[in-house]
Amino acid sequence: MDLLKLAALDEEDLKIISAHVQDAVMKAGDLVFQPREKRFVGGMNRFVWEKKQQFFNRSNERRRSVLHFDRVLSAQAAGIDREKPDHILSLLALRFIPGEMPAGTIELLFSGGATIRLDVECIEARLTDLGAAWETASRPTHKD
Repeated sequence: MDLLKLAALDEEDLKIISAHVQDAVMKAGDLVFQPREKRFVGGMNRFVWEKKQQFFNRSNERRRSVLHFDRVLSAQAAGIDREKPDHILSLLALRFIPGEMPAGTIELLFSGGATIRLDVECIEARLTDLGAAWETASRPTHKD
């Protein structure tokens, strides 16, 4: 089992994590801000894009993963109804907007225009796979 475990400490690292979480799906209730710990955590079913790079691999897989941000000062959501914890969100990308370095804002951009903005002291993120992958019938596609 090839479990992914990535860390990001700068904008370039965050772009790598962003590529791995593109098209991850999650429930709104699986996104949690823990202000006392300065932590934001999101559980997700990540599409295993890295397997699509293998020439002979024709199957599509997802894997349960967790995306974890530390040193988070605040979190704001737009377009996400917290009263509907089972609402499914599809993550498109992560983006860093620099502030007074090393501080800034990390945006989680979802399909349909939903966004989460994390004001951070600095970039400190981790992506960790939690278990075995399972086959999925479809591969995510995007219009150009």
